[in-house]
Amino acid sequence: MKLEEVEAPEAQEPFRRSPSRVKDATSFIWGAWKVRPRGRRAIWVVALLLAVSGAGMLTFPFLTNLYSSIRQSQLTKEFQSPEFESAFATGDIAPGQVLTRITIASIGVNALIVEGTEPAALRAGAGHYEQTALPCEPGNVGIAGHRTTYGKPFNQLDELRTGDIIELTTPTGSCKYRVVDGPAGSPRPRRGSPTWVTHPKDGAVLNPMEGHFLTLTTCHPKGSAAKRLIVRAELVG
Repeated sequence: MKLEEVEAPEAQEPFRRSPSRVKDATSFIWGAWKVRPRGRRAIWVVALLLAVSGAGMLTFPFLTNLYSSIRQSQLTKEFQSPEFESAFATGDIAPGQVLTRITIASIGVNALIVEGTEPAALRAGAGHYEQTALPCEPGNVGIAGHRTTYGKPFNQLDELRTGDIIELTTPTGSCKYRVVDGPAGSPRPRRGSPTWVTHPKDGAVLNPMEGHFLTLTTCHPKGSAAKRLIVRAELVG
């Protein structure tokens, strides 16, 4: 005979009708909290903080994208100015100033890149690693860009395919790079992708290289800075 079969239904009935002691204690504390002035003020403050935090989470991306749009308009004027052409010719580009335009037709990227990758510079959307080669010049050109805020120019970087073209435009002309496959055995965001994933402090991807190369970096996964997504491209021709 199973144990549950010897329990009398009438013996269980009173237990089902009596409220839980834990529930009673919680209700008592909550009731006391609400009736006291300090408790009401605390509840109001907590509710207000939650509301403000929620609104901030919703509006932050919009505000950063708006800021980036305004900044890109300013950089467009700067990019077309004779002063920039002269500064580019001499290599006298200060952090935060416009440097080049990047165009990736396959994923709809068309943005101006500033010099430097400090947070203030990257609010324009994307920036050039100062220690790397200048656009179209021999070596390894490094560019970092936002993926979910500040215009999110590199939002779809993981959708690039081998052979896609990336173009950099400067006052002295333009150059095209072709996306190549990443290192064998490296983690990929999806099967068959030429892009690869590495840890945030992997500075080796920006090391000097023989030839003409372009390296793009952004956060991975979207909305997180836990890892870095890398794209490597080689000068066409």
